[in-house]
Amino acid sequence: MQSKDYIPNIDLSEIIENNNSKNIIKKIKLASEEIGFFTVTNHGIPLHQIENLLTTCKKFFYLPEEEKIKIAPKKWNHNTETIYRGYFPSEVNGKEGLDIGDPKLTSDMNELLVKEKFEVNHDMSFLDPQWQITINNYFDSIHNLGILIFKAIISSYSNNTILAEEAFIRPKTLSTLRFNYYPKQEKPVEVSAQDGVALGCETHVDSGIMTILYQDKKGGLQVQNRHTLEWHDVPHDPNAFVINTGLALECLTNGKMKATNHRVLFNQEERVSIPFFFEPSYDFVLDPKHLNISEESKYDINNYENFLTNSLKKFVEYDRAN
Repeated sequence: MQSKDYIPNIDLSEIIENNNSKNIIKKIKLASEEIGFFTVTNHGIPLHQIENLLTTCKKFFYLPEEEKIKIAPKKWNHNTETIYRGYFPSEVNGKEGLDIGDPKLTSDMNELLVKEKFEVNHDMSFLDPQWQITINNYFDSIHNLGILIFKAIISSYSNNTILAEEAFIRPKTLSTLRFNYYPKQEKPVEVSAQDGVALGCETHVDSGIMTILYQDKKGGLQVQNRHTLEWHDVPHDPNAFVINTGLALECLTNGKMKATNHRVLFNQEERVSIPFFFEPSYDFVLDPKHLNISEESKYDINNYENFLTNSLKKFVEYDRAN
């Protein structure tokens, strides 16, 4: 039986005012180690900024398919050199998507652009002259929220909070801002083999340090209890972000904070979700010793670029090569 309080909510106002709030750090550590999911309120990002972002992204998804496909990766648009980010049609997994990298990455940064996953974002001014300003402002805000939460995680193991700035040097980070547009789906992506439930997004874990998600309405997001294997609904609050820990954080904490299975139930209502995949610099090494965790590592110690390449091979959704 589901518990309404399974996913804890953490009020961040105290830690925003005082970066060393032991009470909030303890709550974040407990939620990350025991569940891998929690929601945050009073996070410092005003609702009107989020609403502006929602309006902006919907303008894109309401374009004709032939316009959207122009900024799709090479798998769907053979006239582009883009491989990793851009527009993804609904055939990926029943939803449309738009992936955006760090807007601080520019076309003259040749040292980064030669690397596989670094691509300059498409110019979207044709759609909305304010597009870039809206994206820049939100990307800055959500990145800073990620830094705040990551510092709290670091503080629960060590005093090395400067690691947050060292690990997330922009634009060397591989963080991705994604818009998910769920049209009125006619059929589920799959049916769960575990419990026969129709799904709009398959069971998976995320690969980064953490994901910071905004949902415009209740969308059927569920989290699996690691011990009982029961599924729990993630509560919807228009003033909250949903935070979940990823595989990179699992490696960095040597398994103390584990990535958690989650899925989205089949839902015929049109909706939008905006996950921010908080991912470190490509050359950051996922070594538990950064956090003063001294026991022998249970995982291969890689830099994040190699780790991400290996982990994405396991996700059907990320099968983006030709």
